[in-house]
This record gives sequence, structure tokens and C-alpha cells, in this order.
Amino acid sequence: MPEIQLTTVIKADIQTVFDLSRDIDLHQKSTFKTDEKAIAGRTSGLIEEGETVTWRARHLGIYQKLTTKIIAMNKPYHFTDIMQKGAFKSMKHQHIFSQQSDNTIMTDIFEFQSPFGIIGKVFDALLLKNYMKNFLLERNKLIKTVAENNQKRERSERQNS
Repeated sequence: MPEIQLTTVIKADIQTVFDLSRDIDLHQKSTFKTDEKAIAGRTSGLIEEGETVTWRARHLGIYQKLTTKIIAMNKPYHFTDIMQKGAFKSMKHQHIFSQQSDNTIMTDIFEFQSPFGIIGKVFDALLLKNYMKNFLLERNKLIKTVAENNQKRERSERQNS
């Protein structure tokens, strides 16, 4: 099963990064290139353990639906979502957070598998793994930008008070 592991260092507190990572509205902003929209389940705000969200998006030129469920959450250190319905044979995404000094270390572990046996395995290796990695990097880039800008604004407000 293909696995993508990404680590993003964010100069912001862990709670901010954790909340931004489960913010449906921010996720939709980060995926504007694929026209991703939350259409069922939790469709805005912060998703919680036990909740589902159904996304509609255009990936690789095809509109698809994907329903995921948050199956585990330990605030603000970890949450995991899995696919319940969608184009993958299976999908699991672990979001792990740790605080190190002024930084939050955000780690993604994304495991997936396409259907269709050997053809799916070849598709995963040749195209989908890199596509999904870039998709996650784009999402993480926006989380980092928003979190760090929020942190700067809060520091500035404290200094000016």
C-alpha cells in the first residue's frame, strides 16, 4: 500500500495548527484548484471525532465524491480520518502534531490504495502517489501561512496593548 509521509514545521502554537488542520472551510480554500466542496456531513467549521464529511472534487479531470470519517482524535496531538466511500480501495490519513519550542511539527501519514489489482498498483506508483503528495503539500502550505500570520498578528496585538 503506498504511503506518503510529510513533515511541516510551523512557527505557531500546536492548538492553532491542530484546529486549522481540521477546518473544513480552510481545506476548501486550499483545494480551490480541484474545486473541492464539502457537500454532506460536516460542511463547515471544525470536524470532530465521529463526524463524517463528503467531498466533491475534480481530480485528474474527473468529478468524484469521497466520504471520510474521523475515527480517532486526541486534541491537539492527533486525529485520523479514513475513507468510507470513494474512488480508493482504501485510504487512511493520520495527522500528528507536536510542539517543539515556538514551532509545531505537523506530520501527515497518508496511506491509500487504488482498486483494480495490478493496474491500480501501477497507477498508484506512476501517477497517483506524486499527485496526492502535491495535493497534501498545497494544503499544508496554506495551513502554515495562515497559522504563522495569525501568530504574528497576535504578537503584534500584545505588543501594542
